[in-house]
Amino acid sequence: MSTGPLSPAGDWIRGISIRQPWATAIAAGAKPIENRPQPWFWRGWLLLHAGVQTDRPALRLPLVARAIRGRDLPTGAVIGVARLTGCHQDPDGAPPCGPWSEPGQWHLELADVQELALPVPVRGRLGPWKPSKDLVAQVLQQLPDFRP
Repeated sequence: MSTGPLSPAGDWIRGISIRQPWATAIAAGAKPIENRPQPWFWRGWLLLHAGVQTDRPALRLPLVARAIRGRDLPTGAVIGVARLTGCHQDPDGAPPCGPWSEPGQWHLELADVQELALPVPVRGRLGPWKPSKDLVAQVLQQLPDFRP
């Protein structure tokens, strides 16, 4: 998939910007589904970017509170990596596929999540975005055993 061993360049990785506390719930390994209004067709590795906005009402949800307990909620930074393995929408009238899935949304299926020890500050974007070679190199420095 990559252009070389641990190459920071290439089409093997994208970024996804997610508001807090949802980004931390994913990075913590508790939230394997990210809800989006449109389907994503790209598959592969993602930089988990905590956006600059925080969904304050979500902080009071018990499911979220348990997932992020005792964790910092950095914003405007990459906080981890995950592999996007699929995207689906629950059929009309069907029960949700899991506790994190929202009805009527497209569910990005995330796996192999690895949290970074130190957030890497960067601006995010809407939709899947292509990170700079320098940003990927900074992330890979914190994941010496990572193999895309």
